Amino acid sequence: MRIPGTWKDYCQLRDSRGDGSIPRLKYHAGEILLMSPLARHGREAHLIARIVEIILESQDRNYEAFTPITLELPEVGGIEPDYCFYIDNWQAVVGKDRIDWQLDPPPDLVIEIDVTSYTSELDFLPYNVPEVWLFKNERLTIYQLADGKYQVSENSRYFPTLSMQNTIELCVATAKIKGTGTAMSEFRRSIG
Repeated sequence: MRIPGTWKDYCQLRDSRGDGSIPRLKYHAGEILLMSPLARHGREAHLIARIVEIILESQDRNYEAFTPITLELPEVGGIEPDYCFYIDNWQAVVGKDRIDWQLDPPPDLVIEIDVTSYTSELDFLPYNVPEVWLFKNERLTIYQLADGKYQVSENSRYFPTLSMQNTIELCVATAKIKGTGTAMSEFRRSIG
């Protein structure tokens, strides 16, 4: 649902949820979006995040992952990515209960599942997120930040030797037929 609103209205809605994360909120340019994620949305977000975690762990790379989390720049915008990962910058946020978006680095990778066409990679531009994965219509698009704008990329800067598009699309398709546990087990075996 889209409603007109101010930054103050957005903050009041956000605070009224307490520690809850539903409805999901997004604020930009005088507009507030309220979203109630579908089961498919949560399943796909969890599946893609698990793929990232399995790869990082198989490569003995440390990371920090967050969900739910709210990225905010006062008066500019607020958004709640489905998952975000600190890969190169994990040490900057390890052990933190709160992240100050004006002082701490942005997440290295944001994962967004778009079931309802409310999401754009441009939502993350004010935060300078280096890489955004947008999964929409069973297809992964990878956006990388370069020269102040997002460009579509075939490969992830964090996993340059892997075809993340093929990997994720295959795992999602497998999970639909055989279940998430089987899809993850098969993926884990495939990367050694």
